[in-house]
Amino acid sequence: HDAGAEHCRRHRLGEQPLRLAPDGTEHMGADPLEEDRRPVKVRAFFGLPVPEAQRRELEPYIARCAGAAPAFRWVPADNLHLTVRFIGSVEHAVVEGVADRLAERRLMGFELALAGVGTFKRRGLVRVVWLQVSSGVEAARELADQVEAECAAAGLAAETRPFRPHLTLARARGREDAPLPQLPDQPRLEPWRADELVLY
Repeated sequence: HDAGAEHCRRHRLGEQPLRLAPDGTEHMGADPLEEDRRPVKVRAFFGLPVPEAQRRELEPYIARCAGAAPAFRWVPADNLHLTVRFIGSVEHAVVEGVADRLAERRLMGFELALAGVGTFKRRGLVRVVWLQVSSGVEAARELADQVEAECAAAGLAAETRPFRPHLTLARARGREDAPLPQLPDQPRLEPWRADELVLY
């Protein structure tokens, strides 16, 4: 999911309620003349941002990977995040309601660390390249469960796939999966405290 230039709303876990960022919302479907008559839809998801220090460590690594594996679309470092719950196209008021209810919960921050490249495959070819979460897995799952509960309460379709916390680095271009060549050695990343949940 591309987090760049999207409306986002941030929630400090265990500290303060969600607040709106000044970015504009990415509207889906309706043209300006129809906005007063139709519910505004946005493409939304909840995620955990990656701190700047870790993004800067990953930036040259991603550039080297892009050179080694051009069949994949690599995520710009500034857009890196861990998706907690992908929602997709949804009425703006519905997802704002979910964010409001999450703001009322006592969502606790936790330590998070990344280590090791993994892949999602299909018929032996790679679809997604990611970094696995090596610390904070259970806490991330508990957070995802709370977000899922509020999504269900809002009437959103249930997420049927089991939650596997990871940091997406790349996706195969187009509709075809691709073989993944040997990638450069990944940098060692310092753990950080995940204390902010963002509605992108």
